[in-house]
Amino acid sequence: MEITVQWVRTSWTKESRGGESAARRNAAPIGFPLPHASSSLAHVVRMREENGFQPHVTLEDLGKADVQLREVEGRLRVFPRVQPLLALPPRRRRRPAVRLAPGQWARWQLNYRFSSALGIRDWSYWLDTFNIAYGPVTTDLFCETPDFFIDERGPVR
Repeated sequence: MEITVQWVRTSWTKESRGGESAARRNAAPIGFPLPHASSSLAHVVRMREENGFQPHVTLEDLGKADVQLREVEGRLRVFPRVQPLLALPPRRRRRPAVRLAPGQWARWQLNYRFSSALGIRDWSYWLDTFNIAYGPVTTDLFCETPDFFIDERGPVR
């Protein structure tokens, strides 16, 4: 069965926590049209504060996406990895994996806050959005409403 993964990472600093910069960040899409590519590749989209949250798109090996995917008894088990372990917010107890039936897709969001090793630089933030489909897809599938939406975003003040 075909598996399609889109990984969207938005990154920013405290400069984009309020005002016009935050409005631009919050307006950034969390789902994009898919390129015509092999299902063995992940569609990776990076948006950074430094370039005004303009999408930078690459195709990467599916194994590099920070998500566990396993087909079990006709369903796809989906469970994003939490990386890195020292980031906030802490996630002691996570929601269980989602099991997608053929033709379904899920959107899973996780956020992070980091400080520099010595605390010299300001905080930085990430929002990871994983859009994952099991079965054939249309180009604009991830621009629509998912069958499952898992929100693991926590307070990152």
